[in-house]
Amino acid sequence: MSARGGRGRSRRGHEEEEHENSERWLISYSDLITVLLALFIVMYAISQVDQQKFIALSSSLSAGFNQGSTQTSVLDGTSGTQDGLINQTATSVSQSTASLVTGDLGLGQQAANPTPVPNAAGDPTVAAAQAELSHLKDLQAEMVAALAQKGLSDDVTFRITSRGLVAGMVANDVFFAPESATLTDTAKQVLDALSPALNSIGEELSVEGHANTLPTSGQYASNWELSSDRATKVLRHLVENDGVIATRIEAVGFGDARPLVQGTDDTAMSTNRRVDLVILSAAPDNVRALLPTLAGQ
Repeated sequence: MSARGGRGRSRRGHEEEEHENSERWLISYSDLITVLLALFIVMYAISQVDQQKFIALSSSLSAGFNQGSTQTSVLDGTSGTQDGLINQTATSVSQSTASLVTGDLGLGQQAANPTPVPNAAGDPTVAAAQAELSHLKDLQAEMVAALAQKGLSDDVTFRITSRGLVAGMVANDVFFAPESATLTDTAKQVLDALSPALNSIGEELSVEGHANTLPTSGQYASNWELSSDRATKVLRHLVENDGVIATRIEAVGFGDARPLVQGTDDTAMSTNRRVDLVILSAAPDNVRALLPTLAGQ
């Protein structure tokens, strides 16, 4: 009995050997496959480059590295799937950066060095900018001819900025009396001469009043009110008398915040007291950014 009891206890105390999992390697293998799949997805995603965005990025980087330097851009001479895209646009956009900064703020600043004219060969952006510049110059020539017929060609100045064509009417006694927003007869004749050209195009118009730094007195509390009233008077004459569609035009006053000429001398005081009639270009931003450079302004 004791012997059998001992054998029974021995059998009950025996532990079976753990079964070996021969498929454990599949877990590591599946993890590896998942990682590789994610890698391939990421590589595929970054290979799908938006050409326009790539050109804009490469051009801005080229401008930052190459502006004001004679060294070759670090982006030049690239190779691969985007070969040639940078070289097509880097030169044109980098050369226009300085003009973009100063061409439209009305600060009278000039680039330190002349900017070479971009080459349109193989670059659709430059070609489009040249076409837009030609359109604006034709419009300017039409306006100048209309003013010349009435002997008013010396009363309006023209310049092309990254916003479009600006017809500047200096608000001296020819257009407005000091501290007055009443249009003179000459001002009305100028607007009447410009209106046929304005009505023949589809671009939107912005009438922008400016003032010099001399304080106002009388009915206007500040130069903001004076410049805004002058701009509004020009707008009303164009809409009510010359048939410009009201939905195409706006008026805004900038006071003395955007002088065209720095300083406090008589020339600056006279030049900064003005109303600008801006024909807003409908071209894309990257095309308009090249206009001042192509125009040599």
